[in-house]
Amino acid sequence: MSLESKTLNEITDEVRGKWGWFVALGVLLLILGGIAFANLFVATVASVYVVGWLMLFSGIVEIIHAFGVKTWGRFFLWLASGLLYALAGIFAFYNPVLASAALTFLLAVSLVASGALRAWVGYQNWEQKGSGWIVTAGVVTILAGLVIAFGWPVNSLWVLGLFLAVDLIFQGWAFIAFGLAIKK
Repeated sequence: MSLESKTLNEITDEVRGKWGWFVALGVLLLILGGIAFANLFVATVASVYVVGWLMLFSGIVEIIHAFGVKTWGRFFLWLASGLLYALAGIFAFYNPVLASAALTFLLAVSLVASGALRAWVGYQNWEQKGSGWIVTAGVVTILAGLVIAFGWPVNSLWVLGLFLAVDLIFQGWAFIAFGLAIKK
């Protein structure tokens, strides 16, 4: 039976039958989040390694892509981009502590910039109901970015691990709540 021929009720019933898997995944994510919380430094290094693998893989794909588009006249730009990306990935493996410092600094800058943009958008739409929440969320994001920036580079040994741990725990609770909700 194809997806087009299934009704929404049939799909819902099918998902409802798998509620236990959602709960099990949630419990697993909670456990992993607890492990990450127990050792934020190891979780930070693990995060850096994941980013390093992604950058290395992306760099290799860009290098291969450069040889595929030689006739476009931008071969050396694609090749240089791929080499730099791959080297950044290798650097993450070679010195994960320094790489975590760089990533933590980029995180702080990104939080301040996105928070400022969010606050500005909320302020520009001040007459709209709920825009105060958008401004508040922007200010909180700016403050989070500033706290990270002012603690940098010392906090780069644990900030990424903390973000990973918090994300795993929230994802775990979300899957457990979803699984239990669809069971009913």
